[in-house]
Amino acid sequence: MSGDREQLKTELLEQIDKDNIPAHIGIIMDGNGRWAKARGKTRIHGHQEGARRVKTVVRFANDLGVRHISLYAFSVENWARPSFEVSALMRLIRAYIIRERNDLHAEGVQFRLLGRMEELAPEIIRQANISTELMKNNPGLSLNLCINYGGRAEIVDAIKRIITEGYKPGEISEQLVSQHLYWPELPDVDLMVRTSGEMRTSNFHLWRGAYAELYFTPVLWPDFDNAELLKAILAYQNRERRFGKTSEQL
Repeated sequence: MSGDREQLKTELLEQIDKDNIPAHIGIIMDGNGRWAKARGKTRIHGHQEGARRVKTVVRFANDLGVRHISLYAFSVENWARPSFEVSALMRLIRAYIIRERNDLHAEGVQFRLLGRMEELAPEIIRQANISTELMKNNPGLSLNLCINYGGRAEIVDAIKRIITEGYKPGEISEQLVSQHLYWPELPDVDLMVRTSGEMRTSNFHLWRGAYAELYFTPVLWPDFDNAELLKAILAYQNRERRFGKTSEQL
């Protein structure tokens, strides 16, 4: 981080309310391809830079006291991309899981994949399971890498499990659906961030993100540094979360 960015981070940190850090942050990591194109590089190079940015943001979020961070790395719709790009992304995901395992563990981070894991390559599943088992008792932030994930798919899969278990219509509740999501213990998203200037949630955490505060930034994901994360958290802290109530009721 350059001197100016480090100074900005310091100034933003002074404004942060340490008692109001969002417990669960979801990030739609967008703009890798555009970042690479602007530099005359391939889209794959952009994804590689984006993967490097993950380490920086996760470590800083853990230091801030964020309890959960969900990263939208590959959606169920992304299979429609060119096959060479999909293959490269899968290799990059596998490499990331292996490369960062020991560092994440040393920092007390937990790890898991969220999504339709059964459709992923066996080696990715195997490596993810190794990391999950290794870090399951760690006290720090839980890193939820959303691979082959879709908010609608998660809800559909939850309903299928509910039907399979024989629940009757009168027994269906929001709590029951929540208990059948990919990782039932994961709380609702407090702050949802999307980089690159796009202003949509693109099928990410539709259930858990029902009351998330949305934050959109034009910054491309490879340029999203710790100062940018602090900007998002400050925006969150400056909003009033009413959950259907009036201000007077809070």
